[in-house]
Amino acid sequence: MGIFFISLVLIVFASVVFFVGGFFLGRYFLERIGTTKILEAEERAVQIVQEAQKEANEYKELKVSEVNQEWKKKRREFDQEVVIKNNKFNQMQKQVLQKEGQLKKQSQDLRDMERKLQDQRKEIEQTMETVNLRSSELERITLEQNQRLESISNLQADEARQMLVDNMLAKAREEATDTIHQIHEEAEQQAERLAEKTLLTAIQRISFEQATENALSVVHIQSDELKGRIIGREGRNIKAFENATGVDIIVDDTPEVVILSCFDPLRRELAKLTLQKLLVDGIIHPVAIEKAYEDAKKEIDDVIMSAGEETISSLQIPDMPAEVVGMIGKMKYHTVYGQNLLQHSREVAMLAGLMASELKLDARVAKRAALLHDIGLVLPESDEPHAIAGRNFLKKFNESAVVLNAVAAHHGDVVKESPIAELVDAANVISLSRPGARGAVTADGNVKRLESLEEIAKGFPGVLKTYALQAGREIRVIVEGDNVSDSQADVLAHDIARKIESEVQYPGQIKVSIIRERRSIAYAK
Repeated sequence: MGIFFISLVLIVFASVVFFVGGFFLGRYFLERIGTTKILEAEERAVQIVQEAQKEANEYKELKVSEVNQEWKKKRREFDQEVVIKNNKFNQMQKQVLQKEGQLKKQSQDLRDMERKLQDQRKEIEQTMETVNLRSSELERITLEQNQRLESISNLQADEARQMLVDNMLAKAREEATDTIHQIHEEAEQQAERLAEKTLLTAIQRISFEQATENALSVVHIQSDELKGRIIGREGRNIKAFENATGVDIIVDDTPEVVILSCFDPLRRELAKLTLQKLLVDGIIHPVAIEKAYEDAKKEIDDVIMSAGEETISSLQIPDMPAEVVGMIGKMKYHTVYGQNLLQHSREVAMLAGLMASELKLDARVAKRAALLHDIGLVLPESDEPHAIAGRNFLKKFNESAVVLNAVAAHHGDVVKESPIAELVDAANVISLSRPGARGAVTADGNVKRLESLEEIAKGFPGVLKTYALQAGREIRVIVEGDNVSDSQADVLAHDIARKIESEVQYPGQIKVSIIRERRSIAYAK
């Protein structure tokens, strides 16, 4: 028990001793370790501060260098700008000096001119004084001469003056007539040369074949057996065909041929297409005829639009409304005095366009007006002339005023307001007056036109007889030789030609020939 107690005390004591020793020993080591870390931290702080100062110095040097470079760059740019502005200033200064020199020279020239004008004014004043003196002297001499003439001729001054004036007027009229005749001849020669050149150039640059339309179309069939099927039982097929198409069908003994007769080319073409469709199908009866006729109408509509589009494309006329294009296509199936209307309109358009180019006018406007000039002929019938009807139709599509006037004026229904209208009218006359362009004119109409030409010439004073020659291409006028002088004959020819132009419509031109004959007769007794 005692040993155990002693051992326990010793153990407790040893534990206390070890605890106290360990405490002080640990504290000693901790103090040593803390001091070491503090020293290391202080060294590290000093090192960081040194590195920071070094980096700051390097950054400072870099920025200073960049600032110096930027300043040098700005300085160079500033110096260059100063040099450029100095150069501009020097140039402007030179220009100002030059202008000052020019102004000084102009000022000197003006002063010289002013001195010259003053000298000329003095000369004019001196000349006027001389003229006034001479005029006074002339009046004095004239008065003395008049007094002498009055005493010699027993005529008063007023009577002599009137006689002199009458003689001078007669002489002036004669000279004026000769001058007018000369000017008129020169103007006509120049105009004829220009017109001939323009017309010949235009005509030579186009080539149109003239084809005269008739009222018949021939349809070839495979065999004469088909003629009976075309006629039908008791003629019902042929009656149905004629009722549907409005065209007479002639079935005669001509082998393998059927003839369609109608003065309307569009209806005749529709009938021809209808019959061809029936012959292809081989089935001919009233119902089939109606169906074939409807199909033919659709096909004709397509052909009409294609013809219109091809026409405006070949003439290079842009921006044409679809409805107007359709009307142009319909011209393909219309005729005027036996001439195909579309072919005539295309020819007029090409002629007008070529003449406009020669005269430095707008060729496109000329071709557009010329192509549309007869569009009134394919419109529904009305009481208006076809030129006015065509103009009113085109107004709906906002056509230009030049085109509208040219369309309305090509037959003289309204006044021509532009050179384009004159060209369209001229091209129309050229096309219609070509050989074979128009069909035959009736004898009665031709006789009436010749009589009207003769009556126009007879209406002028001094005319004895008139004769229309060469189918109205020339009018020969015989005048009284005693009452009409040579110069008056020239004026009379001009007046008759102008009246014919204003009152008669005709293709081409009419020559007016004045024949003046004087006969001197004496009798020997």
